[in-house]
Amino acid sequence: MQLPLGRIGERVSQVPKEKLISMVQTLFQGHDERLIEELIEDLPNGWERFDDVALLPLNAFSHKKWNGIDHSSLWAEISNALDVNRLFRKGEITGERRESSTELLHGTNVDVERIEHGVKFVYRITECMFSQGNLNERKRMGDLDLSKEEILDLYAGIGYYTLPMLVRGNAKHVTATEWNPNALRDLRKGLERNGVNERCTVLEGDNRSHGSLLDTKFDRIILGLLPQAWDGLDTAMRALRSSGGILHVHGVASTKNPGEWENEVTRQLFEYGRSITKSGSLRIKSYAPFWDHRVLDIEVGPLSSDS
Repeated sequence: MQLPLGRIGERVSQVPKEKLISMVQTLFQGHDERLIEELIEDLPNGWERFDDVALLPLNAFSHKKWNGIDHSSLWAEISNALDVNRLFRKGEITGERRESSTELLHGTNVDVERIEHGVKFVYRITECMFSQGNLNERKRMGDLDLSKEEILDLYAGIGYYTLPMLVRGNAKHVTATEWNPNALRDLRKGLERNGVNERCTVLEGDNRSHGSLLDTKFDRIILGLLPQAWDGLDTAMRALRSSGGILHVHGVASTKNPGEWENEVTRQLFEYGRSITKSGSLRIKSYAPFWDHRVLDIEVGPLSSDS
């Protein structure tokens, strides 16, 4: 049997969490106080808010204690409390292509736009992932002066690093490779939305399949694949100019001993017979308990005459 929903008045002066608490108290007025307390305890402590969207955490409102509620009405009331037109709930990131399983709870349009430091990311939230935890790294890439550089983004996705480098870093040109058709669709939307499509070449498919098309053309290469970008190292080293360049290698490293991962990156790169210098190592975000997403900046020297 579904519990009846009450009516909610406007509470403009309340902060969102207080609005949700008041929502529960109003919806269940006259019901068991213990149930009300349990529902309040189960409310999410945070959510992402952008555009006209609220994105709830994974498993929010999924406990069995919510099962007796008319969910379509509940989602509408939550949207009202959070002052949004569309409500989504995060899902697991699945598959080799790391696709989103975010679900639409309220509203009709699944295409969203995020704006970070003036860069517009346009994507279908139910199909493509977006990591808020990479915010600082996206900003760092955009802070670089790239006006004289040819750049290769080997795992471009929807343009997580490609767009900041073009819009804010004023990159001379970026070649973005991607094999996920959903991400490719949204990458092209983002390039158009930001007015930078003329300075970007998009290559579809596995970046290892492009052969000599990428060889010795680039000053800087982004390898933003998790958990590891090992399969892209050969392509990256062949794609760097013979005079040398910079790699930004992403990967998952032990929180306790990130140096072990750094040493493995440099060990593999040394096999190409060029000088390898670590110029920076940054923690981006937590990836899992005891594991972090990190990026290692590498300066690669020129090809020797016998390479």
